[in-house]
Amino acid sequence: MGRGFLFILLLIALPATAQIYKYTDANGATAYSNQPPDGVSAHPVELPPLNSFERQPPGEVAPAAQAARNEQPHKSYEVLELTGLPTTEALRANNGTFAVTVLIKPRLQAPHLLRLLLDGQPYGQPGNVPTLQLVNIDRGEHSLAVQVIDGKKVVQQSPAVTFSVQRVRKP
Repeated sequence: MGRGFLFILLLIALPATAQIYKYTDANGATAYSNQPPDGVSAHPVELPPLNSFERQPPGEVAPAAQAARNEQPHKSYEVLELTGLPTTEALRANNGTFAVTVLIKPRLQAPHLLRLLLDGQPYGQPGNVPTLQLVNIDRGEHSLAVQVIDGKKVVQQSPAVTFSVQRVRKP
């Protein structure tokens, strides 16, 4: 075993407050010990401070985590819903194009954006305008919801509205 390895073992095995001594043994090899040997010139080894951390008892929060918890989360919106969709009859859209309005209170806060979910999938580009247009939607039953997003994070989502699109077939 190399001397460096033995030195590392000594460092690991000794308490943090122990003193390490360096000396030359009878064979001329450098040796380390936690006690100065008798009759041999030994020099204390100055060690850099040990890295340490305090273990947090269960239920206690580390200061960095506490600071993150104290940050104000984005205020949720009191009202977030879609309007302009008939729920008792079919939506007549001959070319499958129509607009919906987002009712949101308080108004949309920067950097939040609105994104539609058509049949559970993101539809169109997110924007900050409360009137959103859908284009060439197939006839039949669909669900539509709106999300408030911050980057890729969903801040809040409206309840889904189920509706039917009726398109006139051209002969």
